[in-house]
Amino acid sequence: MVALTARLPRRGRGFWYSVAIDLLWPLVVVFVRMRMAGGANVPREGKVLLASNHVSFADPVTLTAFTLASGRVPRYLAKASLWKVPVLGWVMSGGKHIPVDRGTVRAGQAVDAMRDALDDGQCVIVYPEGTFTNDPDGWPMRGKNGVARMALESRTPVVPVAQWGTQRLLPPGRFVPRPFTKVHVVAGAPVDLSDLYGLEPTKQVLDEATRRIMAAITTLLVGVRELPHPESR
Repeated sequence: MVALTARLPRRGRGFWYSVAIDLLWPLVVVFVRMRMAGGANVPREGKVLLASNHVSFADPVTLTAFTLASGRVPRYLAKASLWKVPVLGWVMSGGKHIPVDRGTVRAGQAVDAMRDALDDGQCVIVYPEGTFTNDPDGWPMRGKNGVARMALESRTPVVPVAQWGTQRLLPPGRFVPRPFTKVHVVAGAPVDLSDLYGLEPTKQVLDEATRRIMAAITTLLVGVRELPHPESR
């Protein structure tokens, strides 16, 4: 188990990102019943992609808590409009998060920034689905190939992460979290993509890498929920 009482890494957080973490951390410890496991699968140094399912606006808070407790400072890909929000924009800039201008010619800049972050040995968190799942039972959807492309191109380990309970902590349409909600965050062993390294990144290769990543996330979620995935019934 990963302990919320673990000593948190501070180097590289930036001033405003540190302020946000220091303000939110006590609230998470007191008001969220966190159940975290698999932190040993997160490398303590060097480049890594943490690939997670996505069910709530609360996901980044609980996943940040997990990543910090596992000894790493997370960087996020996030929509560029967040940088324009007062105060939050300072947090995003100070934390060296990566803005994504979706649907514009500047969207490719996020790929370059993500590559630079990995080359710098950072821990980057990604949601392969690209948005909240629309599955009525909360299971992961089919992932997009962008994460797989970056992982293969940069030969970066991909650690799968499953979260569950955040959809009850902060349901859609609700702005105040429900206190004392149980939230599970669990990480698995890095997804084995080694046989795909060096291959031409065709759609077939990227689809296979993406399938492996999403299968690993889904398998972890099956264990957390203790329910069979619909496709395996």
